[in-house]
Amino acid sequence: MFHPLRVSEVERLTDDAVAVTFAVPPELRETFRHTPGQHLAVRRTGAGGEEIRRTYSICSPAAGAGEDPVLRVGIRLVEGGEFSTYALKELAVGHTVEVMAPMGRFLLEPRPGHFAAIVGGSGITPVLSMASTLLVREPAARFCLIRSDRTAASTMFLEEVADLKDRYPDRFQLVTVLSREEQQSGLPSGRLDQERLAGLLPALLPVGEVDGWFLCGPFGLVAGADRALRGLGVDRARIHQEIFHVDDGSAPATVGPATAPAHATLTATLDGRSGTWPVAEGESLLDTVLRSRSDAPYACKGGVCGTCRAFLVAGEVRMDRNYALENEETEAGYVLACQSHPVTADVELDFDR
Repeated sequence: MFHPLRVSEVERLTDDAVAVTFAVPPELRETFRHTPGQHLAVRRTGAGGEEIRRTYSICSPAAGAGEDPVLRVGIRLVEGGEFSTYALKELAVGHTVEVMAPMGRFLLEPRPGHFAAIVGGSGITPVLSMASTLLVREPAARFCLIRSDRTAASTMFLEEVADLKDRYPDRFQLVTVLSREEQQSGLPSGRLDQERLAGLLPALLPVGEVDGWFLCGPFGLVAGADRALRGLGVDRARIHQEIFHVDDGSAPATVGPATAPAHATLTATLDGRSGTWPVAEGESLLDTVLRSRSDAPYACKGGVCGTCRAFLVAGEVRMDRNYALENEETEAGYVLACQSHPVTADVELDFDR
């Protein structure tokens, strides 16, 4: 369900990025109380009357008990991106945007421990919320942020991260790598690939003692960091990932069985109501549901955001792409409806689980 929220602030972060803050009315404060790491789905109508949906991570700290939630997201311009172009060039204070309640499973609930993040570009957005919330709520917690950006001028939330370093010098460790610009001090420029991370991480912190690793950014960086950590003996359960951008051909395209029945039927439960529909040739199970239920949850339709996650109750499906669900989720029976196609003649999904 989308809610119209008024824009209370638009702050320019870099030449190609802004932070947008939404005013949350009193009656929606509990609806928009977020957990660090969650994102928002936003919706607007394009010039041609088409519906545009996108997801953006919340960068503000999570509100504590009795505090009003602050809803601030980071938006970076994507070439050809309809919503990001609108946000950078037209969106202004006083405008109204339709926003869905916070969602997502890339989370860090504040707790004592040692945590680390490896981020690239706008991947800093959810991690900023994680680090700032953790450090203020848990005096015994520590956080190491390893971030990669093209240049200093393109670095989002530079001041906010510097403030964390100033406020928590003993508990917040910051390592910055620029891929296209040399720094006066710190690490040499270049990409943070698997080989470089495998050598760098043990020199920065006790890798095996970190309670949770959070990887966020482009697919190549996240995949390389995951391989580096696994090679250093980090258990899979301690590695959490969120992909912000996927280059074509950068990952396997098919997950699961490849054959498809000539005719298939989908039964889906959404908000307590069930329906059964024929699946048209070539369409995803999400599109099957949307033909009759416009309230079906989705945002990116690219297998990245996870908004359309559903539990596979019966039958088999093939997922074209999956960059949103962790292994534990797929093993438990969850699929992305936007990427799923029937393998058996009858398939049943439950969006409410």
